[in-house]
Amino acid sequence: MSWNWNSHGLPFLPGYSFQDVTKTAFHRPQTLGYKNGYALPCRPTIGIGQSPLLSAQLILQELNQLPLQEHEASYDAYDISQCEDFIPAHVALDKKVLRFYAYFTEDILYSPEEHYRVRSVVIYYFLEDDTMCIIEPAVENSGIPQGKRIKRQRLPKNEFGEYYTWTDLNVATDMEVYGVKYHIVDCDAFTKEFLASEGIILNVPEPMPSDPYITDRTKPVPSFTTPSEYDRVNQFLTMDRKVLRFSGLWDDSESLFGDTRPVTIHYYLVDDTVEVREVHEPNSGRDPFPILMRRQRLPKKSKAHISNFPTCVLEVSKDEVEEYYSPQDFQLGQKISMLGRHFLLCDCDDFTKQYYQRHYPDMELRPVEPTRQEPQPADKKKLQVPPYNGFGTLEDSLQNCLSLVPTPPKKNVIKQLENDNKILRYRAKLESQIEADEDRTFVLSYYLANDMISIYEKSSRNSGIIGGKFLEKTRIPKPDSSTESPQFYSPTDFAIGATVEVFGHRFVLTDADRYVLTYLESIQSQVPTETLDSLRRWFGLGTDTTEKHGEDAVVEPSSLN
Repeated sequence: MSWNWNSHGLPFLPGYSFQDVTKTAFHRPQTLGYKNGYALPCRPTIGIGQSPLLSAQLILQELNQLPLQEHEASYDAYDISQCEDFIPAHVALDKKVLRFYAYFTEDILYSPEEHYRVRSVVIYYFLEDDTMCIIEPAVENSGIPQGKRIKRQRLPKNEFGEYYTWTDLNVATDMEVYGVKYHIVDCDAFTKEFLASEGIILNVPEPMPSDPYITDRTKPVPSFTTPSEYDRVNQFLTMDRKVLRFSGLWDDSESLFGDTRPVTIHYYLVDDTVEVREVHEPNSGRDPFPILMRRQRLPKKSKAHISNFPTCVLEVSKDEVEEYYSPQDFQLGQKISMLGRHFLLCDCDDFTKQYYQRHYPDMELRPVEPTRQEPQPADKKKLQVPPYNGFGTLEDSLQNCLSLVPTPPKKNVIKQLENDNKILRYRAKLESQIEADEDRTFVLSYYLANDMISIYEKSSRNSGIIGGKFLEKTRIPKPDSSTESPQFYSPTDFAIGATVEVFGHRFVLTDADRYVLTYLESIQSQVPTETLDSLRRWFGLGTDTTEKHGEDAVVEPSSLN
Protein backbone atom coordinates (compact mmCIF):
# COMPACT_ATOMS: atom_id res chain seq x y z
CA MET A 1 0.00 0.00 0.00
CA SER A 2 1.41 3.39 -0.98
CA TRP A 3 1.75 5.99 1.69
CA ASN A 4 0.64 8.78 -0.72
CA TRP A 5 -2.67 7.06 -1.44
CA ASN A 6 -5.83 8.71 -0.04
CA SER A 7 -9.42 7.55 0.44
CA HIS A 8 -11.16 10.06 -1.89
CA GLY A 9 -13.75 8.35 -4.11
CA LEU A 10 -14.20 5.21 -1.98
CA PRO A 11 -17.57 4.51 -0.36
CA PHE A 12 -17.77 5.35 3.29
CA LEU A 13 -18.40 1.79 4.48
CA PRO A 14 -16.87 -0.27 7.23
CA GLY A 15 -13.56 -1.43 6.03
CA TYR A 16 -13.29 1.23 3.28
CA SER A 17 -12.14 4.20 5.45
CA PHE A 18 -8.43 4.94 5.25
CA GLN A 19 -6.31 7.53 7.05
CA ASP A 20 -4.45 10.16 5.07
CA VAL A 21 -0.86 9.78 6.16
CA THR A 22 0.11 13.22 4.69
CA LYS A 23 -2.13 15.09 7.05
CA THR A 24 -0.25 16.66 9.98
CA ALA A 25 -2.80 19.12 11.54
CA PHE A 26 -5.64 17.69 13.62
CA HIS A 27 -6.78 20.70 15.75
CA ARG A 28 -10.45 21.64 16.00
CA PRO A 29 -11.66 25.02 14.71
CA GLN A 30 -12.49 27.80 17.16
CA THR A 31 -16.28 28.20 17.63
CA LEU A 32 -16.32 30.69 20.54
CA GLY A 33 -15.34 34.35 20.50
CA TYR A 34 -15.67 37.57 22.48
CA LYS A 35 -17.44 40.74 21.33
CA ASN A 36 -17.71 43.81 23.58
CA GLY A 37 -16.77 41.63 26.53
CA TYR A 38 -19.43 38.95 25.91
CA ALA A 39 -18.73 35.33 24.79
CA LEU A 40 -20.61 34.58 21.57
CA PRO A 41 -20.67 31.33 19.48
CA CYS A 42 -19.63 31.51 15.86
CA ARG A 43 -20.24 29.07 13.02
CA PRO A 44 -17.07 27.23 11.90
CA THR A 45 -15.89 27.81 8.34
CA ILE A 46 -13.30 25.01 8.26
CA GLY A 47 -13.23 21.48 9.58
CA ILE A 48 -10.78 19.53 11.71
CA GLY A 49 -7.22 20.11 10.63
CA GLN A 50 -8.23 23.11 8.48
CA SER A 51 -9.96 20.85 5.95
CA PRO A 52 -12.75 22.59 4.01
CA LEU A 53 -16.34 21.82 4.97
CA LEU A 54 -18.73 20.29 2.45
CA SER A 55 -21.15 23.24 2.72
CA ALA A 56 -18.36 25.75 2.06
CA GLN A 57 -17.23 23.76 -0.99
CA LEU A 58 -20.75 23.77 -2.46
CA ILE A 59 -21.05 27.54 -1.99
CA LEU A 60 -17.72 28.12 -3.76
CA GLN A 61 -18.76 25.89 -6.65
CA GLU A 62 -22.03 27.82 -7.09
CA LEU A 63 -20.22 31.14 -7.00
CA ASN A 64 -17.74 29.98 -9.63
CA GLN A 65 -20.57 28.97 -11.96
CA LEU A 66 -22.21 32.45 -11.85
CA PRO A 67 -21.41 34.62 -14.90
CA LEU A 68 -19.29 37.66 -14.21
CA GLN A 69 -20.83 41.00 -15.18
CA GLU A 70 -18.89 44.21 -15.19
CA HIS A 71 -20.75 47.30 -14.10
CA GLU A 72 -19.53 50.76 -14.87
CA ALA A 73 -19.97 53.21 -12.02
CA SER A 74 -21.62 56.42 -13.02
CA TYR A 75 -21.33 59.52 -10.86
CA ASP A 76 -23.27 62.70 -11.40
CA ALA A 77 -21.88 66.12 -10.65
CA TYR A 78 -22.94 67.14 -7.12
CA ASP A 79 -22.24 70.40 -5.48
CA ILE A 80 -21.49 69.84 -1.79
CA SER A 81 -21.85 73.55 -1.04
CA GLN A 82 -25.59 73.34 -1.81
CA CYS A 83 -26.18 71.08 1.19
CA GLU A 84 -26.95 73.15 4.26
CA ASP A 85 -25.96 72.15 7.77
CA PHE A 86 -28.75 70.59 9.80
CA ILE A 87 -29.71 72.67 12.81
CA PRO A 88 -32.13 71.08 15.31
CA ALA A 89 -35.21 73.00 16.36
CA HIS A 90 -34.16 73.40 19.99
CA VAL A 91 -30.99 75.18 18.82
CA ALA A 92 -32.49 77.31 16.03
CA LEU A 93 -35.42 78.45 18.21
CA ASP A 94 -33.53 78.82 21.48
CA LYS A 95 -34.29 82.09 23.34
CA LYS A 96 -36.83 83.12 20.71
CA VAL A 97 -40.05 84.19 22.40
CA LEU A 98 -43.23 85.67 20.96
CA ARG A 99 -44.78 88.38 23.13
CA PHE A 100 -48.43 89.38 22.94
CA TYR A 101 -50.23 92.10 24.90
CA ALA A 102 -53.70 91.15 26.08
CA TYR A 103 -56.27 91.83 28.78
CA PHE A 104 -59.15 90.13 30.54
CA THR A 105 -62.15 91.47 32.42
CA GLU A 106 -62.94 90.51 36.01
CA ASP A 107 -66.48 90.88 37.35
CA ILE A 108 -66.81 92.77 40.64
CA LEU A 109 -69.72 91.79 42.85
CA TYR A 110 -71.35 93.83 45.59
CA SER A 111 -69.47 97.06 44.80
CA PRO A 112 -71.28 100.31 43.97
CA GLU A 113 -68.12 101.91 42.53
CA GLU A 114 -67.21 99.36 39.83
CA HIS A 115 -68.94 96.47 38.05
CA TYR A 116 -65.95 94.99 36.24
CA ARG A 117 -62.21 95.50 36.18
CA VAL A 118 -59.83 95.50 33.21
CA ARG A 119 -56.52 93.76 33.93
CA SER A 120 -53.72 93.79 31.34
CA VAL A 121 -51.39 90.80 30.90
CA VAL A 122 -48.42 89.82 28.76
CA ILE A 123 -48.46 86.42 27.01
CA TYR A 124 -45.07 84.82 26.27
CA TYR A 125 -44.87 81.98 23.74
CA PHE A 126 -41.58 80.02 23.77
CA LEU A 127 -40.88 78.65 20.28
CA GLU A 128 -38.35 76.18 21.63
CA ASP A 129 -40.89 73.77 23.17
CA ASP A 130 -44.29 75.43 22.40
CA THR A 131 -44.83 76.41 26.03
CA MET A 132 -46.56 79.56 27.23
CA CYS A 133 -46.72 81.67 30.36
CA ILE A 134 -48.97 84.59 31.28
CA ILE A 135 -47.66 87.42 33.48
CA GLU A 136 -49.62 90.36 34.82
CA PRO A 137 -47.46 93.48 35.30
CA ALA A 138 -47.50 94.70 38.88
CA VAL A 139 -49.26 98.03 39.48
CA GLU A 140 -48.08 100.02 42.47
CA ASN A 141 -50.57 100.36 45.33
CA SER A 142 -53.22 98.32 43.49
CA GLY A 143 -53.94 95.96 46.40
CA ILE A 144 -54.34 93.02 43.97
CA PRO A 145 -52.01 89.99 43.92
CA GLN A 146 -50.22 90.37 40.58
CA GLY A 147 -47.27 88.83 38.81
CA LYS A 148 -47.15 85.36 37.24
CA ARG A 149 -50.69 84.13 36.62
CA ILE A 150 -49.83 80.92 34.75
CA LYS A 151 -46.40 79.37 34.93
CA ARG A 152 -44.59 78.14 31.85
CA GLN A 153 -46.39 75.11 30.41
CA ARG A 154 -48.30 73.89 27.38
CA LEU A 155 -51.80 75.39 27.54
CA PRO A 156 -54.76 73.19 26.53
CA LYS A 157 -56.81 74.43 23.58
CA ASN A 158 -59.93 72.30 23.91
CA GLU A 159 -61.26 69.16 25.58
CA PHE A 160 -59.89 66.90 22.82
CA GLY A 161 -56.30 67.08 24.11
CA GLU A 162 -55.05 69.73 21.66
CA TYR A 163 -52.67 72.49 22.76
CA TYR A 164 -52.21 76.07 21.65
CA THR A 165 -49.50 76.69 19.06
CA TRP A 166 -48.14 79.89 17.54
CA THR A 167 -50.44 79.45 14.55
CA ASP A 168 -53.47 79.94 16.84
CA LEU A 169 -52.32 83.34 18.13
CA ASN A 170 -53.11 86.57 16.33
CA VAL A 171 -53.93 90.18 17.13
CA ALA A 172 -57.58 91.10 17.83
CA THR A 173 -58.48 87.49 18.74
CA ASP A 174 -59.58 85.73 21.93
CA MET A 175 -57.75 82.93 23.72
CA GLU A 176 -59.54 81.00 26.46
CA VAL A 177 -57.28 79.36 29.04
CA TYR A 178 -58.64 77.60 32.15
CA GLY A 179 -61.97 79.41 31.96
CA VAL A 180 -60.49 82.90 31.52
CA LYS A 181 -60.85 84.61 28.14
CA TYR A 182 -57.87 86.74 27.16
CA HIS A 183 -58.26 89.22 24.30
CA ILE A 184 -55.01 89.91 22.42
CA VAL A 185 -54.66 93.53 21.31
CA ASP A 186 -51.06 93.87 20.10
CA CYS A 187 -47.60 92.25 19.93
CA ASP A 188 -43.98 93.37 19.78
CA ALA A 189 -41.83 93.95 16.68
CA PHE A 190 -40.08 90.55 16.77
CA THR A 191 -43.43 88.74 16.90
CA LYS A 192 -44.74 90.72 13.92
CA GLU A 193 -41.61 89.93 11.91
CA PHE A 194 -41.70 86.23 12.77
CA LEU A 195 -45.40 85.75 11.95
CA ALA A 196 -45.00 87.68 8.70
CA SER A 197 -42.08 85.45 7.69
CA GLU A 198 -44.28 82.38 8.27
CA GLY A 199 -47.04 83.75 6.02
CA ILE A 200 -49.51 84.75 8.76
CA ILE A 201 -51.38 88.00 8.15
CA LEU A 202 -51.70 89.99 11.36
CA ASN A 203 -54.92 91.77 12.20
CA VAL A 204 -55.08 95.48 12.95
CA PRO A 205 -53.84 96.20 16.51
CA GLU A 206 -56.38 97.48 19.02
CA PRO A 207 -55.85 99.96 21.84
CA MET A 208 -55.77 98.69 25.40
CA PRO A 209 -59.12 99.58 27.04
CA SER A 210 -59.05 101.72 30.15
CA ASP A 211 -60.31 100.59 33.52
CA PRO A 212 -63.66 102.29 34.38
CA TYR A 213 -62.66 102.68 38.03
CA ILE A 214 -59.39 104.45 37.16
CA THR A 215 -61.26 106.65 34.68
CA ASP A 216 -63.75 107.68 37.35
CA ARG A 217 -60.92 108.46 39.77
CA THR A 218 -59.42 110.96 37.33
CA LYS A 219 -62.69 112.86 37.05
CA PRO A 220 -63.25 115.70 39.53
CA VAL A 221 -65.47 114.71 42.41
CA PRO A 222 -68.75 116.68 42.32
CA SER A 223 -69.14 118.53 45.56
CA PHE A 224 -71.22 121.45 46.74
CA THR A 225 -69.01 122.19 49.72
CA THR A 226 -65.72 123.95 49.86
CA PRO A 227 -63.05 121.42 48.80
CA SER A 228 -60.46 120.47 51.33
CA GLU A 229 -57.11 122.15 51.16
CA TYR A 230 -55.29 118.80 51.10
CA ASP A 231 -56.19 115.68 49.22
CA ARG A 232 -54.77 112.84 51.29
CA VAL A 233 -55.28 110.20 48.62
CA ASN A 234 -53.56 112.30 45.96
CA GLN A 235 -50.77 113.12 48.38
CA PHE A 236 -50.23 109.44 49.10
CA LEU A 237 -50.15 108.47 45.41
CA THR A 238 -47.83 111.29 44.32
CA MET A 239 -45.56 111.74 47.36
CA ASP A 240 -45.03 108.15 48.46
CA ARG A 241 -41.32 107.39 49.17
CA LYS A 242 -40.34 111.03 48.63
CA VAL A 243 -38.36 112.38 51.57
CA LEU A 244 -36.64 115.72 52.19
CA ARG A 245 -33.28 115.19 53.86
CA PHE A 246 -31.40 117.85 55.83
CA SER A 247 -28.09 117.62 57.64
CA GLY A 248 -27.67 119.81 60.69
CA LEU A 249 -26.27 120.24 64.18
CA TRP A 250 -28.08 119.68 67.46
CA ASP A 251 -27.15 122.27 70.07
CA ASP A 252 -27.12 120.27 73.31
CA SER A 253 -24.85 122.66 75.21
CA GLU A 254 -27.48 123.36 77.88
CA SER A 255 -27.18 119.85 79.33
CA LEU A 256 -24.50 118.78 81.83
CA PHE A 257 -22.13 117.16 79.34
CA GLY A 258 -23.72 118.57 76.21
CA ASP A 259 -22.09 119.59 72.98
CA THR A 260 -23.06 119.97 69.35
CA ARG A 261 -23.83 116.70 67.57
CA PRO A 262 -24.47 116.07 63.86
CA VAL A 263 -27.98 114.94 63.03
CA THR A 264 -30.02 114.05 59.96
CA ILE A 265 -33.58 115.37 59.65
CA HIS A 266 -36.05 113.52 57.42
CA TYR A 267 -39.29 115.18 56.32
CA TYR A 268 -41.72 112.66 54.78
CA LEU A 269 -43.89 114.35 52.17
CA VAL A 270 -46.42 111.52 52.11
CA ASP A 271 -47.88 112.39 55.53
CA ASP A 272 -45.91 115.53 56.68
CA THR A 273 -44.08 113.67 59.45
CA VAL A 274 -40.58 114.46 60.72
CA GLU A 275 -37.85 112.17 62.00
CA VAL A 276 -34.48 113.13 63.53
CA ARG A 277 -31.52 110.72 63.65
CA GLU A 278 -28.09 111.20 65.19
CA VAL A 279 -25.01 110.62 63.05
CA HIS A 280 -22.75 108.37 65.11
CA GLU A 281 -19.06 108.11 64.38
CA PRO A 282 -17.24 104.74 64.66
CA ASN A 283 -16.13 103.88 68.20
CA SER A 284 -17.65 107.09 69.60
CA GLY A 285 -19.22 105.40 72.63
CA ARG A 286 -22.61 106.96 71.96
CA ASP A 287 -25.98 105.33 72.39
CA PRO A 288 -26.31 102.56 69.76
CA PHE A 289 -29.85 103.73 68.93
CA PRO A 290 -29.51 106.73 66.55
CA ILE A 291 -33.16 107.83 66.60
CA LEU A 292 -33.39 111.11 68.49
CA MET A 293 -37.03 111.87 67.64
CA ARG A 294 -39.35 109.22 66.26
CA ARG A 295 -41.35 109.82 63.11
CA GLN A 296 -44.37 112.00 63.94
CA ARG A 297 -46.15 115.19 63.02
CA LEU A 298 -44.52 118.04 64.95
CA PRO A 299 -46.77 120.85 66.20
CA LYS A 300 -45.50 124.33 65.46
CA LYS A 301 -48.18 126.44 67.14
CA SER A 302 -50.81 125.44 69.68
CA LYS A 303 -54.23 126.97 70.10
CA ALA A 304 -54.56 129.89 72.51
CA HIS A 305 -57.46 128.55 74.57
CA ILE A 306 -55.56 125.38 75.45
CA SER A 307 -54.15 125.63 78.95
CA ASN A 308 -50.78 124.25 79.99
CA PHE A 309 -52.40 122.05 82.61
CA PRO A 310 -51.43 118.41 81.92
CA THR A 311 -54.18 116.19 80.57
CA CYS A 312 -54.74 112.47 80.80
CA VAL A 313 -53.74 112.04 77.14
CA LEU A 314 -49.99 112.23 76.53
CA GLU A 315 -50.21 112.61 72.73
CA VAL A 316 -51.21 116.00 71.38
CA SER A 317 -54.51 115.79 69.53
CA LYS A 318 -55.48 117.67 66.36
CA ASP A 319 -57.86 119.90 68.32
CA GLU A 320 -54.98 121.27 70.38
CA VAL A 321 -52.69 122.14 67.44
CA GLU A 322 -53.27 125.19 65.28
CA GLU A 323 -50.37 124.65 62.84
CA TYR A 324 -47.89 121.85 62.08
CA TYR A 325 -44.42 122.08 60.62
CA SER A 326 -44.33 122.24 56.79
CA PRO A 327 -41.47 122.31 54.23
CA GLN A 328 -41.55 126.15 54.30
CA ASP A 329 -40.27 126.12 57.90
CA PHE A 330 -36.99 124.36 57.03
CA GLN A 331 -34.63 127.09 55.83
CA LEU A 332 -30.88 126.45 55.46
CA GLY A 333 -28.72 128.56 57.74
CA GLN A 334 -31.49 129.11 60.31
CA LYS A 335 -32.25 127.44 63.60
CA ILE A 336 -35.43 125.48 64.16
CA SER A 337 -36.90 124.35 67.49
CA MET A 338 -38.69 121.01 67.61
CA LEU A 339 -40.04 119.63 70.90
CA GLY A 340 -37.70 121.79 72.96
CA ARG A 341 -34.56 120.95 70.98
CA HIS A 342 -32.71 123.45 68.81
CA PHE A 343 -31.26 122.44 65.44
CA LEU A 344 -29.16 124.37 62.93
CA LEU A 345 -29.86 123.35 59.30
CA CYS A 346 -26.57 123.20 57.40
CA ASP A 347 -27.16 121.39 54.09
CA CYS A 348 -29.57 119.15 52.16
CA ASP A 349 -29.42 116.57 49.37
CA ASP A 350 -30.04 117.07 45.63
CA PHE A 351 -33.66 115.91 45.69
CA THR A 352 -34.48 118.43 48.42
CA LYS A 353 -32.90 121.23 46.39
CA GLN A 354 -34.91 120.28 43.30
CA TYR A 355 -38.11 120.11 45.34
CA TYR A 356 -37.61 123.61 46.76
CA GLN A 357 -36.68 125.06 43.37
CA ARG A 358 -39.90 123.64 41.90
CA HIS A 359 -42.38 124.48 44.69
CA TYR A 360 -40.66 127.32 46.60
CA PRO A 361 -38.49 129.23 44.13
CA ASP A 362 -38.26 132.28 46.43
CA MET A 363 -36.39 130.38 49.17
CA GLU A 364 -32.60 130.57 49.07
CA LEU A 365 -30.67 127.35 49.65
CA ARG A 366 -27.20 128.30 50.81
CA PRO A 367 -25.30 125.54 52.63
CA VAL A 368 -23.68 126.50 55.94
CA GLU A 369 -20.36 125.10 57.06
CA PRO A 370 -20.70 123.41 60.45
CA THR A 371 -18.65 125.07 63.20
CA ARG A 372 -17.63 122.26 65.49
CA GLN A 373 -14.53 122.15 67.64
CA GLU A 374 -14.26 118.40 67.27
CA PRO A 375 -12.41 117.06 64.18
CA GLN A 376 -14.50 115.86 61.28
CA PRO A 377 -15.16 112.15 60.84
CA ALA A 378 -12.90 112.01 57.78
CA ASP A 379 -9.95 113.42 59.79
CA LYS A 380 -10.53 110.96 62.61
CA LYS A 381 -10.69 108.06 60.21
CA LYS A 382 -7.46 109.17 58.54
CA LEU A 383 -5.65 109.28 61.87
CA GLN A 384 -6.96 105.91 63.05
CA VAL A 385 -6.19 103.85 59.95
CA PRO A 386 -2.69 102.29 60.17
CA PRO A 387 -0.61 101.56 57.06
CA TYR A 388 -1.46 98.45 55.05
CA ASN A 389 0.56 95.40 56.14
CA GLY A 390 0.04 93.31 52.99
CA PHE A 391 -2.20 90.63 54.52
CA GLY A 392 -5.62 90.17 52.90
CA THR A 393 -7.33 92.70 50.68
CA LEU A 394 -7.46 96.43 51.34
CA GLU A 395 -11.21 96.39 51.99
CA ASP A 396 -11.01 93.52 54.52
CA SER A 397 -8.08 95.08 56.37
CA LEU A 398 -9.92 98.41 56.61
CA GLN A 399 -12.87 96.78 58.42
CA ASN A 400 -10.57 95.91 61.35
CA CYS A 401 -10.01 99.64 61.92
CA LEU A 402 -13.65 100.74 61.70
CA SER A 403 -15.16 98.53 64.42
CA LEU A 404 -14.16 96.08 67.12
CA VAL A 405 -16.13 93.30 65.43
CA PRO A 406 -15.15 93.42 61.74
CA THR A 407 -17.98 93.09 59.26
CA PRO A 408 -17.65 92.09 55.60
CA PRO A 409 -17.26 95.07 53.25
CA LYS A 410 -20.29 96.11 51.25
CA LYS A 411 -20.58 94.70 47.76
CA ASN A 412 -22.27 96.05 44.67
CA VAL A 413 -25.11 93.52 44.45
CA ILE A 414 -26.60 95.06 41.28
CA LYS A 415 -23.27 94.80 39.47
CA GLN A 416 -22.86 91.16 40.54
CA LEU A 417 -26.34 90.22 39.29
CA GLU A 418 -25.93 92.01 35.94
CA ASN A 419 -22.44 90.59 35.23
CA ASP A 420 -22.88 87.13 36.72
CA ASN A 421 -20.95 84.46 34.76
CA LYS A 422 -19.51 87.12 32.41
CA ILE A 423 -15.79 86.52 31.96
CA LEU A 424 -13.27 88.18 29.63
CA ARG A 425 -10.47 85.77 28.72
CA TYR A 426 -7.09 86.55 27.18
CA ARG A 427 -4.10 84.45 26.13
CA ALA A 428 -0.79 85.63 27.54
CA LYS A 429 2.91 84.85 27.36
CA LEU A 430 5.35 85.19 30.23
CA GLU A 431 7.98 87.86 29.63
CA SER A 432 11.11 86.30 31.06
CA GLN A 433 14.81 85.93 30.26
CA ILE A 434 14.70 82.19 30.92
CA GLU A 435 14.48 80.13 27.72
CA ALA A 436 12.20 77.54 29.32
CA ASP A 437 9.55 80.22 29.90
CA GLU A 438 9.19 81.09 26.22
CA ASP A 439 6.86 78.13 25.48
CA ARG A 440 4.66 78.63 28.55
CA THR A 441 1.09 79.68 27.71
CA PHE A 442 -1.33 81.27 30.18
CA VAL A 443 -5.05 82.13 30.16
CA LEU A 444 -5.91 85.37 31.98
CA SER A 445 -9.59 85.55 33.04
CA TYR A 446 -11.20 88.84 34.11
CA TYR A 447 -14.46 88.46 36.11
CA LEU A 448 -16.80 91.41 35.48
CA ALA A 449 -18.94 90.66 38.55
CA ASN A 450 -16.22 91.51 41.11
CA ASP A 451 -13.31 92.90 38.99
CA MET A 452 -11.06 89.98 39.95
CA ILE A 453 -8.41 88.28 37.81
CA SER A 454 -7.28 84.66 37.77
CA ILE A 455 -4.45 83.12 35.71
CA TYR A 456 -4.37 79.50 34.53
CA GLU A 457 -1.30 77.91 32.92
CA LYS A 458 -1.91 75.47 30.08
CA SER A 459 0.23 72.35 30.21
CA SER A 460 2.45 71.74 27.18
CA ARG A 461 3.80 68.38 26.07
CA ASN A 462 7.37 67.44 27.06
CA SER A 463 7.97 70.82 28.68
CA GLY A 464 8.61 69.52 32.19
CA ILE A 465 6.25 72.13 33.66
CA ILE A 466 2.99 71.02 35.24
CA GLY A 467 0.09 73.26 34.15
CA GLY A 468 -2.73 74.36 36.39
CA LYS A 469 -3.79 77.30 38.53
CA PHE A 470 -1.12 79.99 38.51
CA LEU A 471 -3.02 82.74 40.39
CA GLU A 472 -6.17 82.66 42.51
CA LYS A 473 -9.02 85.11 41.88
CA THR A 474 -7.86 88.48 43.23
CA ARG A 475 -7.79 92.15 42.33
CA ILE A 476 -4.47 93.17 40.78
CA PRO A 477 -3.24 96.74 41.40
CA LYS A 478 -1.27 98.64 38.80
CA PRO A 479 2.47 98.97 39.45
CA ASP A 480 2.36 102.79 39.74
CA SER A 481 -0.47 102.87 42.33
CA SER A 482 -0.15 103.17 46.11
CA THR A 483 -1.93 101.45 48.97
CA GLU A 484 -3.60 104.71 50.03
CA SER A 485 -5.20 105.24 46.59
CA PRO A 486 -4.92 101.93 44.71
CA GLN A 487 -5.71 101.70 41.02
CA PHE A 488 -6.67 98.25 39.77
CA TYR A 489 -6.56 96.78 36.29
CA SER A 490 -9.77 97.00 34.25
CA PRO A 491 -10.79 95.70 30.78
CA THR A 492 -9.86 99.09 29.29
CA ASP A 493 -6.17 98.34 30.03
CA PHE A 494 -6.10 94.97 28.23
CA ALA A 495 -5.14 95.55 24.61
CA ILE A 496 -3.49 93.02 22.30
CA GLY A 497 0.24 93.39 22.89
CA ALA A 498 -0.15 95.18 26.24
CA THR A 499 1.97 94.17 29.22
CA VAL A 500 0.29 93.32 32.53
CA GLU A 501 2.44 93.23 35.65
CA VAL A 502 1.12 90.75 38.23
CA PHE A 503 3.01 90.77 41.54
CA GLY A 504 6.44 90.93 39.87
CA HIS A 505 5.58 88.78 36.83
CA ARG A 506 5.10 90.44 33.46
CA PHE A 507 2.60 88.96 31.00
CA VAL A 508 2.13 90.03 27.36
CA LEU A 509 -1.41 89.61 25.98
CA THR A 510 -1.37 87.79 22.63
CA ASP A 511 -4.99 86.75 22.00
CA ALA A 512 -8.54 87.23 23.30
CA ASP A 513 -12.03 85.81 23.00
CA ARG A 514 -14.45 87.30 20.49
CA TYR A 515 -16.74 88.13 23.43
CA VAL A 516 -14.11 90.61 24.67
CA LEU A 517 -14.59 92.75 21.55
CA THR A 518 -18.37 92.40 21.82
CA TYR A 519 -18.40 93.59 25.44
CA LEU A 520 -15.97 96.50 24.92
CA GLU A 521 -17.97 97.76 21.94
CA SER A 522 -21.10 97.81 24.13
CA ILE A 523 -19.29 100.30 26.44
CA GLN A 524 -17.38 102.03 23.64
CA SER A 525 -17.61 105.45 25.29
CA GLN A 526 -15.62 104.19 28.32
CA VAL A 527 -12.89 102.32 26.44
CA PRO A 528 -9.80 103.94 24.87
CA THR A 529 -9.66 103.78 21.09
CA GLU A 530 -6.24 102.09 21.21
CA THR A 531 -7.69 99.06 23.02
CA LEU A 532 -10.60 98.68 20.58
CA ASP A 533 -8.35 99.19 17.52
CA SER A 534 -5.93 96.48 18.68
CA LEU A 535 -8.77 93.97 19.12
CA ARG A 536 -10.38 94.85 15.77
CA ARG A 537 -7.04 94.50 14.01
CA TRP A 538 -6.48 91.14 15.67
CA PHE A 539 -9.87 89.81 14.52
CA GLY A 540 -9.37 91.26 11.04
CA LEU A 541 -12.15 93.86 11.25
CA GLY A 542 -10.14 97.04 10.71
CA THR A 543 -10.05 100.12 12.91
CA ASP A 544 -12.96 101.82 11.11
CA THR A 545 -15.31 98.82 11.21
CA THR A 546 -17.69 98.53 14.14
CA GLU A 547 -19.82 95.46 14.50
CA LYS A 548 -23.12 95.72 16.32
CA HIS A 549 -23.46 93.21 19.07
CA GLY A 550 -26.39 92.85 21.42
CA GLU A 551 -26.68 91.11 24.71
CA ASP A 552 -28.36 88.14 23.05
CA ALA A 553 -25.84 87.94 20.18
CA VAL A 554 -24.32 84.53 19.53
CA VAL A 555 -20.70 84.53 20.66
CA GLU A 556 -18.23 82.29 18.89
CA PRO A 557 -16.78 79.44 20.92
CA SER A 558 -13.64 80.29 22.79
CA SER A 559 -10.36 79.47 21.10
CA LEU A 560 -8.44 79.60 24.39
CA ASN A 561 -9.56 76.20 25.68
